[in-house]
Amino acid sequence: MFLSLAPTLSIAAPLLFMLVANTQTTPVVAPAVAPTTAQTTQNKSAADSTVWKIDDTHSMGLFRVQHSGAGMFWGRFDGVTGIITTSGIPTGTLALDVSIDTNSVSSANKDLDGHLRSPDFFSVKEFPTMTFVSTSSKKLPGNMWEVSGNLTIHGVTKSITTNVEMTGQAESPRGKKIGFEAVFTIDRSEFGMSYGVEKNAIGNSVRITVALEAGSS
Repeated sequence: MFLSLAPTLSIAAPLLFMLVANTQTTPVVAPAVAPTTAQTTQNKSAADSTVWKIDDTHSMGLFRVQHSGAGMFWGRFDGVTGIITTSGIPTGTLALDVSIDTNSVSSANKDLDGHLRSPDFFSVKEFPTMTFVSTSSKKLPGNMWEVSGNLTIHGVTKSITTNVEMTGQAESPRGKKIGFEAVFTIDRSEFGMSYGVEKNAIGNSVRITVALEAGSS
């Protein structure tokens, strides 16, 4: 025997309609989520960040390479520009964006400078700049950082990691100043500059020093 549900539904439906009609809809608000420690640290670091403009008068790049299998030859670059970004007090993070004008190469010899600017070496007309852009940094003890980034020379980009020293930070009549220095070694043939390597006329291994001074108002 089957029971009919029609009477039950006919009574319940009006009651259900009245219940729904008399119920006020309350919007659901998602609970506020407190920022994580990592987010708080990141926001604080961004707020504390300082951008420093590299002073091309008091910054330089130096290179040292063996000549004729004997002495060490030194040269320099004077056209060093870019920015340095730091954050934290004391400084906890470091980012570098450095550009060097290859035409500014100097050996104190006019003829040699012309050769260094030629396609045998820096080919300055084709590659007017060398750059280093950091991708990460790690604070080390003292005033040292381990910095990784992309080094571009002669149109070739390689990833390198080097230690960078903060040489000083001070207030001056011209504003805030900060200084950094990095020393690292590359094989120039990896950057397409192999002139003189085969006959050992000029060494392949080149030691590079980049000394930076930068200011912030």
